[in-house]
Amino acid sequence: MKQTTIQKNILSEMIEQLDLPASVDRKVRDRYISLSNWFGRENSSLKDISIDIFSQGSFALGTTIRPLKEDEEYDLDMGCKLNIEGYKDSHTQEELKQLIGRELELYRNRVGIERPLDEKRRCWRLEYKDEASFHLDIVPCIPLENETKVIYESRLLETYGYEQNFNQEVAHFAVNITDIENENYHNITNEWNISNPQGYVRWFQKRMQKSKIGIFESKAFIEPVPKYVEKTTLQRCIQLLKRHRDNMFEKNKDSKPISIIITTLAARAYEGEQNLEEAIINILNKMPQHIRAQKPRVPNPVKPEEDFTDRWDNPEFIHLNLEANFKIWLQQAYLDFKKLFETEKSEEIHSILNENFSLNVNIERLEKEFGYRVVSSPIIQVITTPSTKPWCH
Repeated sequence: MKQTTIQKNILSEMIEQLDLPASVDRKVRDRYISLSNWFGRENSSLKDISIDIFSQGSFALGTTIRPLKEDEEYDLDMGCKLNIEGYKDSHTQEELKQLIGRELELYRNRVGIERPLDEKRRCWRLEYKDEASFHLDIVPCIPLENETKVIYESRLLETYGYEQNFNQEVAHFAVNITDIENENYHNITNEWNISNPQGYVRWFQKRMQKSKIGIFESKAFIEPVPKYVEKTTLQRCIQLLKRHRDNMFEKNKDSKPISIIITTLAARAYEGEQNLEEAIINILNKMPQHIRAQKPRVPNPVKPEEDFTDRWDNPEFIHLNLEANFKIWLQQAYLDFKKLFETEKSEEIHSILNENFSLNVNIERLEKEFGYRVVSSPIIQVITTPSTKPWCH
């Protein structure tokens, strides 16, 4: 599919409007580093423990976008891993979570965060309210035992056939997390939930590199929040898809397709295309092929037994019609992106950007800067109605 200069330029404009402002990106990273340093300070209760702090989610993947409205919050997910051997033999999930929670409460008071520390199911939330409103979700966790890592590696090999080095790397990043809904939350047990956000980031980066173009800084793997020198086509596609999703479900947010499903299916469907227009149309065409008929419908690529669509047929969420809404969104996204790429008229493209993406580029700029053509107003023949209706006589 040939991409015209007009299409390339308008996509670049859309992405520029979706990317985080530099000031917000800098603020988020600074606060992330500030919190990371807090855990290692001289009088920290954790100062003698080896701790790994890592980012996860859209910031780590490079797919974060601006919210639809300026007053909406940004969010950054991070993990706080305590490297304590045999921790589960003598401590509960609750103890680990409260240990991290006490340090976060001290930090909140130290830096003057007004909102109380908020306990979520698997994390603690810190909410900042100033020129860059956002929240930090901090997930307490510990590494897997060596025996469990071996089992983890073999499962990846059996299910996905990944190469050995990759399996070892992914297994190394797997962690046990706390979960207040786990039946053993208050008990000493080996039965903790397993998660692997860092492993997912490595898998996603591997999918991005199908293009064989080096786009990471040399420190990307060890930076708390990876800094991408240049976003890849896959990252840009996901940003555009997420924006379309946000706009379409603005008034029905609980029913919208979740980002992890969009990101996983898009990454699986991506075949290394460098033409952004071609990539996004091909991805939308191929995403349904990667939804399985049986459970897990959309398995986690680094934890095969986890199903990202677990809410689709859960009775608790049946009223949200999640599977149907995902399929409706997929069809609508295909139609709207096709219209976006095919129109050459300034008024039409202005309408598409506004109605389908909540993005604004004025018509004059579309014509002068991007090359969309003006549509001449049609000549309208006015037919005057006779003052006296003939049939009345």
